[in-house]
Amino acid sequence: MMKKRMKTLVNCSSDNAIPKWTKDYVMGEERPQSIKEPKLGVTDFVHGADGLGNQNFPPPNGKVIEESAADFMVNEAKANPGKVTVVALGPLTNIALAIQMDPEFAKNIGQIVLLGGSFAVNGNANPAAEANIYGDPEAADVVFTSGADVLAVGINITHQVVLSGYDREKLASSKGKFAQYLTGILEVYFSYRRDTYNTNGVYLHDPTVLLAAIDPSLVTCTEGAVRVQTSGITRGLTILHNKQKRYDEITEWSNMPLVKVAVTVDAPRDVKLVMDRLLHNYIVGI
Repeated sequence: MMKKRMKTLVNCSSDNAIPKWTKDYVMGEERPQSIKEPKLGVTDFVHGADGLGNQNFPPPNGKVIEESAADFMVNEAKANPGKVTVVALGPLTNIALAIQMDPEFAKNIGQIVLLGGSFAVNGNANPAAEANIYGDPEAADVVFTSGADVLAVGINITHQVVLSGYDREKLASSKGKFAQYLTGILEVYFSYRRDTYNTNGVYLHDPTVLLAAIDPSLVTCTEGAVRVQTSGITRGLTILHNKQKRYDEITEWSNMPLVKVAVTVDAPRDVKLVMDRLLHNYIVGI
């Protein structure tokens, strides 16, 4: 159940990531650039060249809003202080630009719930870094140290939430509109997981983060300061200081704002919520 009414903005890297039933929408960078140094990753072997399983869906019916993603977020947060939640499912470039553009943005935004980091586990871009953070480490560090209400859901959490082959068969055999939409998209992802890891299941990265924004009881969190490595072989590494360890010297984590980092997830409940909504043509907010 949604605890409060909130306006949700989804941070996407391509207009094709917006389903065609969406109305007007904002375009970020088509392929996000680092606010300091470009680091573009191509994952078409995982999710398809279009990010949607090579389904080549038609463009959205809505029109592009004539302002940048950063401008849009700044204006929405200013007009609705404390009521806007940004669900960030890609690199954090646009959010960092909003923070740099408006000193009040971090205070005006209700919450930033992000898919990013690989706290205490290996990354999926390389052993050190999770892909979204690796896409723009400088931007991620800006967001984590901004003072905004941030909840980070890393792949240490999303790797626990798995849509099985059996679940996919149920979606394929249903008459649900959204179930059918997703079934086609998932073929490339299932094939990648099967061929690479001999596994008949896929991680529900984005849904886990969106559900945490809607119902925070699905995850438990710790709080601490998070910094992001921006150079060297560990570029993109997220490092949490949970305040349990005391240091005599001042560190790069000292006096930094606290953020929330998810440490557990109710995975069965997450999967059930996703399946129920897909099978019954019900999506929150649509």
